[in-house]
Amino acid sequence: MLILMLRTLMVYLLILLAMRLMGKRQLGELQPAELVSTILISNLASISIESPELPLTASLVPVFLIVALELFLSGLCFCWPKAARLLFGSPVTVIRDGKICRETLRSLRFGTGDLLEALRGKDVFDPAQVSWAVVETNGSISVCKTEDGDPFIPVIADGQLLKGALPLCRKDAQWLEFLLRKEKCTREQVLLLLVRAGGEYRLIPKENSPLPQKRIRGLWKGQK
Repeated sequence: MLILMLRTLMVYLLILLAMRLMGKRQLGELQPAELVSTILISNLASISIESPELPLTASLVPVFLIVALELFLSGLCFCWPKAARLLFGSPVTVIRDGKICRETLRSLRFGTGDLLEALRGKDVFDPAQVSWAVVETNGSISVCKTEDGDPFIPVIADGQLLKGALPLCRKDAQWLEFLLRKEKCTREQVLLLLVRAGGEYRLIPKENSPLPQKRIRGLWKGQK
């Protein structure tokens, strides 16, 4: 019994260390790869506790191999955004200006009842009250109500133009080129560009690519 208690304590502390290494995102809503890692780690930990005849290394080595793979994937997705889209997908708009995008729901295999249930979780009971609703890559839904005004839509993130973002804010490539010339920067120099349908935008440059405009609380404000 004492050996079992010691093994349980050791496994608990080591798994706690493993989860700590994988970061805070493991404590919230998980991406698919993170969910797989968590499930595998929990199963390997239970084997170590329930099978005292097996050496601890039989489970702990695979656990830390999974942690290493998770850290590698996180670093890869940070350095190469296309890898993140390949592994986790991209956020998808399901409601725009109070209108449900039925084709998008069908592609997500997301029923109308599922959508209404998700909206109720955001205290929204009428889709017409929604200016913009997005299904995130972890399956959760983000909602901007009509009363909140036009939402800021991310157009550029980490120097990458986000697919389908310009039509959502009713802009085109020519408008974006004009804006970048006006701000005297290239797309690769932009850390984040948020745009509203009315033309207002927020532009944050990368730290190693300062722009000449006056900074206001970390953001540059502009109009169409």
